[in-house]
Amino acid sequence: MAQFYSELNENLRAFMREQKIFFTASAPEVGRINLSPKGMDSFRCLSDRRVAYLNLTGSGNETAAHLAENGRLTIMFCGFEKRPLILRLYGTGRAVHHRDAEWAELYALFPDEPGARQIIVMEIESVQTSCGFAVPFFDYQGERETLRKHAESLGTDGIQNYWEKHNTISIDGLPTKLFLE
Repeated sequence: MAQFYSELNENLRAFMREQKIFFTASAPEVGRINLSPKGMDSFRCLSDRRVAYLNLTGSGNETAAHLAENGRLTIMFCGFEKRPLILRLYGTGRAVHHRDAEWAELYALFPDEPGARQIIVMEIESVQTSCGFAVPFFDYQGERETLRKHAESLGTDGIQNYWEKHNTISIDGLPTKLFLE
């Protein structure tokens, strides 16, 4: 049975720490819904009503574009290994960029990753749990090194060029605000 909370508690934070994957969902006012899996050591609870994740260089930058337009964000965790639980965080998010004053403080909370593009910060409006009884068991085998190796092979200049070419406009034509405009 679904339960709603106004904020996180220690039990929910412990569940999130156990998970190896989480999913983010955002959408523009008009256009495609974006649903993205996230892994690595990229999620942090900043408080009971505020979380953040390190957003690494990828093929698109949809979440940042959607957040710049309307701020709506959902983050979901599923229990694949132990207890059956689905945890959803609902709220508003924003992208923190390298140029922003709070970048250094937030980035210090994460491992130093090549290709770190943004930090997405979410203000939680509500938290929902549901049973997860139909979520199958999956065994964690480890992290993929592909993204990290790709970013390292591009180097700083290559990452910058990649961002300029692939990460400034969403697939629906919205600006991602990765660079000052």
